[in-house]
Amino acid sequence: MNLRHLPNAITGLRLAMAPVLPWLMLQGHWRAAFWLAVAAALSDLADGWLARRHGWQSRLGGALDPIADKLLAAAAFLGLWWALKLPGWVPALVLGRDLVIVAGAAAWWRLRRGFEAAPSWLGKASTLLQLALVLFCLGDAAGLWGLDRGEYLAVMRQLLVGVALVTLLSGLDYVFRYGAKAWQASGKRPR
Repeated sequence: MNLRHLPNAITGLRLAMAPVLPWLMLQGHWRAAFWLAVAAALSDLADGWLARRHGWQSRLGGALDPIADKLLAAAAFLGLWWALKLPGWVPALVLGRDLVIVAGAAAWWRLRRGFEAAPSWLGKASTLLQLALVLFCLGDAAGLWGLDRGEYLAVMRQLLVGVALVTLLSGLDYVFRYGAKAWQASGKRPR
């Protein structure tokens, strides 16, 4: 294999992890689910770093990377909800935001025949907080943290508020930012 394809191979591996993660949760293999989520997060960093560092970016990788991220997030949040580790509004908010972004990208692609994804700092912060929440829940279920009930609830409350706020703000940011670009591309000016 040409090393140029290594980032795409890593992304493909991450795609394959998506169905395994909720299966591990539903089987009660919390420690394995935790480490699989850690491996997925590290692989996301690795494929992006390799692609940028060596100029190995590709159109395929640019499309598959966010798909792998969205599938893993969906698998993690739905698995945690199904296992009663998260309230239902959390996956609804996270997946609803992602659906709005994907629908907007598809509409842009249909109208303009090209879409250059540019994550915002809010989007990156949202992803980081969502990952922290997933790892916290998985680690707690695996007994890795050793927190008493009060400590667990305090951390969980802070993570839930942070995830809700930043996820909502990043979703609105994408809608307004790309809505303005679509408006400008159409040649219409707001009054």
